[in-house]
Amino acid sequence: MTTETLIWLIPLPPLLAFFLIVLVTNRHKALSHTLAVGAALLSWAGSMVVFWRALQVERLGENPLTDTFRWLPTGDTWFSIGVQIDPLSAATLFFVAWTVLMIFIYSVGYHNFGQPAGDHDRQGLPPHGATLTDEHGHSHKVPSVEPMYSRFFAFIGLFAFGMYLLVVSDNLLTLFVGWEIMGLCSYLLIGFWYGRPSARAAMIKAFITTRVGDVFMLLGIAYLYTATGTLNYRDILSNPQVLHGLAETPTGFLGLSAAGLIGLLLFIGAVGKSAQWPLHVWLPDAMEGPTPVSAMIHAATMVSAGVYMSIRVYPLLSAGMEHGQLTPTMTVVAFIGAFTALFAATIAVAQNDIKRVLAYSTISQLGYMMAALGIGAYVAAAFHLITHAFFKALLFLGSGSVIHGMEHGVLHTGAETDPQNMFNMGGLRKKMPVTFWTFLIGGFALSGFPLITAGFWSKDEILADAFGHGQLAVFLTLALAALLTAFYTMRQISLTFLGSPRTEAAHHAQETPWTMTLPLVVLAVFAVAAGWVGIPEHFPMLGGLLPNWFHDFVGSTLIEHPEAVEFNMIPLLTSLGVALLGLLSGWLVYRNLPAGAQDPVERALGPLHTLLKNKYYFDELYDVLFVRPARWISETFTYQWMDRGLIDGFLHLVAQVAFVLGGAFRNYIDKPIVNGFGDLVGATTKRLGRVLKPLQTGRVQQYMLTALVSIAAVSVLFYYFLMYRH
Repeated sequence: MTTETLIWLIPLPPLLAFFLIVLVTNRHKALSHTLAVGAALLSWAGSMVVFWRALQVERLGENPLTDTFRWLPTGDTWFSIGVQIDPLSAATLFFVAWTVLMIFIYSVGYHNFGQPAGDHDRQGLPPHGATLTDEHGHSHKVPSVEPMYSRFFAFIGLFAFGMYLLVVSDNLLTLFVGWEIMGLCSYLLIGFWYGRPSARAAMIKAFITTRVGDVFMLLGIAYLYTATGTLNYRDILSNPQVLHGLAETPTGFLGLSAAGLIGLLLFIGAVGKSAQWPLHVWLPDAMEGPTPVSAMIHAATMVSAGVYMSIRVYPLLSAGMEHGQLTPTMTVVAFIGAFTALFAATIAVAQNDIKRVLAYSTISQLGYMMAALGIGAYVAAAFHLITHAFFKALLFLGSGSVIHGMEHGVLHTGAETDPQNMFNMGGLRKKMPVTFWTFLIGGFALSGFPLITAGFWSKDEILADAFGHGQLAVFLTLALAALLTAFYTMRQISLTFLGSPRTEAAHHAQETPWTMTLPLVVLAVFAVAAGWVGIPEHFPMLGGLLPNWFHDFVGSTLIEHPEAVEFNMIPLLTSLGVALLGLLSGWLVYRNLPAGAQDPVERALGPLHTLLKNKYYFDELYDVLFVRPARWISETFTYQWMDRGLIDGFLHLVAQVAFVLGGAFRNYIDKPIVNGFGDLVGATTKRLGRVLKPLQTGRVQQYMLTALVSIAAVSVLFYYFLMYRH
């Protein structure tokens, strides 16, 4: 099989699994998850083969693996779509395949090992695995398997299809198709337990917020097609003449060129998808879905898609960039990214829900990637995208394992304990050793623990690029965000795993099964080893031991291969310092926090902690600025004034006029003319009937005599008629 044919086939197994589960196997749970995991395994195998073959192609950036066909006629030409694997998409395909497969395997154990009470208040139902007593004193155990089990695997299969389609596409239109499929799946999976009002609100919030960005993205795609007549990556992003023409075309909007405006519109789409400020509000609420969904959204698909698209259209963002001077669009991207990184990190410090801490961490790390892209650190942004996918998937799946372990303690003790609140945990290191060690690796990778974690190498490269390009404001902002990241990560690890159990539920927690811990181990390997491919060549002692393969490979995607910044000790020492200081501070503050103790950060920050805990009141602000006005417009202006007042009033007026006209027609036309003519016809018919009635005697002889007389009369008339003619 040719590589190009195999690329076409990669997205199909999850899509086929979706249709088979929905139409055929939805009542057979084991068969459904077998189909879903098997589909993920097939796509993984195809991705690994394509990735390996891509490595064998000399100068893949100049000669990507492509295949196209004509799709839509556009006058004298055709709009073609196809697949393309270049260095960027090959590297992205690698991490998508691994994380998706691990999440699918993990999901089997997750839905068969009891369910967290915090996740399963569907329609007032008790958590799975709980024991209930009826009015007769009989005990009944709630089934330990999710009732909508098959539905879940169908939806994540469609989710995976959308991401695979987005990665292998060779144009922005089919990328947008995969983009919107993931938007639909996020809506369905965030509100998977739709019986809970908070889940319904979260699914609507995510859908509406991301649609805001998608509208701008679609405008950018339409503008790009109008300006170039194509949406193909090679025809636009690898064509210096096209890029130069777009950079030189003024738009009259804020002084932006066509390239700058198109790039800005596309970036706004990524702001919604990747939850950047100010469209970040949907992502923390996405925790309402099952934990594997959180991992899919935060690591493998949804938010990664926004960063991937931004990296993909980087030539548009940087078109017109001269002598290292950032374009206006790049400046916007750098500001939004750096601000989001620090903004979300401050909020994460004050969160107590284990998954919400990771949610704000994701927003912050995505800001890192956007800031890197904004300052021109193309390779660093792509590198952090890949390492982050591995360790963030690990952390989210690890948090799900922790919640499951805590839930078993809740069921064992019968206590009403929130299994997602970190202050109800503690001492889980001995109860859940595999989860602890893998979570520790993921947390250290997120913090950028020096040398041994992938997160250190990718985060250090971003800081080095910011410093090397003279972007000191971005450098200092990201360094402060890294310090806070290390602090809240160690806070999370200490509260969850270290010290003594602070509740009976934590005391009776237990390790999860191999279907949940095996993916953690695999992802932990990548959370360490994925950074080895990007060690700078001049790094002290380690530089040169391994080639900086990632920079050489992914950098070749661009027309001009970006040069690595010169090694400098300042960003290295900064990276080491903020990571170690943050981890040490978090450990010292939270290592032995007793049960019932006040959060030391809350005690230290006072009112500022309330501000952070309430997320700067952004939800409340949006409620005042957008939700309430929209509700007032729909309920008062639209319903009361427009619908009931104007529209209903007009319709009632039409009805009254019709009633008056109907009465006039009835009194002056229908009754005297139409009915009168009908009555006249009827009366005449009756009179004729009475006149002719005597002729109907029923006597045959009379009828025969009448017939003879009639024939004679007709004959006489006929005779005289003939005589008259002659």
